[in-house]
Amino acid sequence: MIKLAIYGKGGIGKSTSSSNLSAAFAKKGLKVMQIGCDPKADSTALLHGGDRIPTVLELIRERGDAISLSDMVTESRSGVCCVEAGGPVPGLGCAGRGIIAALETLEKKGAYEVYKPDIVIYDVLGDVVCGGFSMPMRKGFADKVFVVTSGEKMSRYAAANICMAVESFKGRGYASLGGIILNRRNVRDEEQSVKELAEDFKTDIIGVIDRSEDISLADEKGVTVVEAFPGSASAKQFEELADTVLRICGGGDKNA
Repeated sequence: MIKLAIYGKGGIGKSTSSSNLSAAFAKKGLKVMQIGCDPKADSTALLHGGDRIPTVLELIRERGDAISLSDMVTESRSGVCCVEAGGPVPGLGCAGRGIIAALETLEKKGAYEVYKPDIVIYDVLGDVVCGGFSMPMRKGFADKVFVVTSGEKMSRYAAANICMAVESFKGRGYASLGGIILNRRNVRDEEQSVKELAEDFKTDIIGVIDRSEDISLADEKGVTVVEAFPGSASAKQFEELADTVLRICGGGDKNA
């Protein structure tokens, strides 16, 4: 089982990237589980026609320990097993602790043993890399961390903080850095600035996603570009990124 975490600043496109990667992996015949670890709980919306699914924390508040795996896991039309950790009631509780509770509940209920995914993707908000937001990096969860960034200053700043957190946790047997995904915003010297960021952390830009009307149209339809426009250049970029991630993580294509 390949386990990876995708981090990035809020609004940088990590959920779009995660969902399109999930769709690309599923297209290859792999069983995928995507777990949204962002309090906004919209990680998997593109896999469900734009609709949000019930979150683990909502279900825990409603039903306590009586919740079942089938309550927490919703299968998309492409066969991706989708989970949203969710967040606390606004103004009450800690979002990081909510992620911990959600992931521990999934583990306790045997989600990985029951669904037997080939790939697990944790989609994690990366503006703050502490407490529960670092949980997917911890031993037993993700093995590799991939960071989504553009060339914009604040996006690179958040990406650097994520990379530093991965470096700090390395000695504890946590996940290692798999590489950086450049989600273009077409700012000045974008590729060079992100290349320098990668070099600072002795890693590589493993994929580039261009700004595209196809991605915007797919988002408006509430679907991934891989599913909405399978022959497009954008879909091809995500499929190539999926191949690269598999090589880095030591996985393979069931249809190969």
